Amino acid sequence: MKSSSGMVTGLSLLIAALGTSMAVSQENSGDGWATLFNGTDLDQWILLGDANWTIVDDVVQADSGNGFLVSAQTYGDFHLTLEFWTDTDANSGVFIRCSDSNDIGSGNAYEINIFDKRPDQTYRTGGIVNFSAPTSIIDAANQWNTYEITAQGSRLLVELNGTVTADIEDTTYSAGPIALQYGAGIVKFRRVRIRRL
Repeated sequence: MKSSSGMVTGLSLLIAALGTSMAVSQENSGDGWATLFNGTDLDQWILLGDANWTIVDDVVQADSGNGFLVSAQTYGDFHLTLEFWTDTDANSGVFIRCSDSNDIGSGNAYEINIFDKRPDQTYRTGGIVNFSAPTSIIDAANQWNTYEITAQGSRLLVELNGTVTADIEDTTYSAGPIALQYGAGIVKFRRVRIRRL
C-alpha cells in the first residue's frame, strides 16, 4: 500500500508539475506576446507624476493626482491590447512612441485618447490627439472597453471594442515607451499585453 500510495503521490506531483510547465509555456508560447501588467505588480512600469495608482482585484487604478505609468521598455512597431474602465468625468489616454519618457504629452507622442467629455470633441475617445478624429463616436464610460493599437512603420491603427476608430499614415514619432495616463475622474486598466512586430 505504501508503495502504491507513493506512486500515486509521485504521479500527482508529476502531473501538477507538467500542468504548471504547460501553463507557463502557453503564456510564453513563442507567439511574441508579453504581459506588461499582470494584475499583481507594476514591475514593468515607471511611475511619473503624483497619480495615486493602486492595484485592486487585478486592476491598476487611480482617482486623484496627475501622472502616468510609463513602460520600462521602448517600442517601435508593435500590437498592443488592453482593457480600460472610466467614469463619465475621466480624462485618460494611451501614449505610444513617447519621445521623452520624463515629459509625456500629446506634443511629443501619439495619444490615443480616453476622454468622452473632451471640450473639443475632435479628438475624443478613439481619436489620436492632433492627428486623427475618431471615425466612430463610442462612449466608453462606466463599462470595460478594449483598445487594440497597432503601430507598424508609418501606419497607426486603433480599434475600440472591435471598431476601427483611427487608421492613419504618419512618421512624426518612430519609437519610445508606452504610457498610461491618469488625468481626472476614475481610471482603471487591466490585461495590458504587447507583441513586437
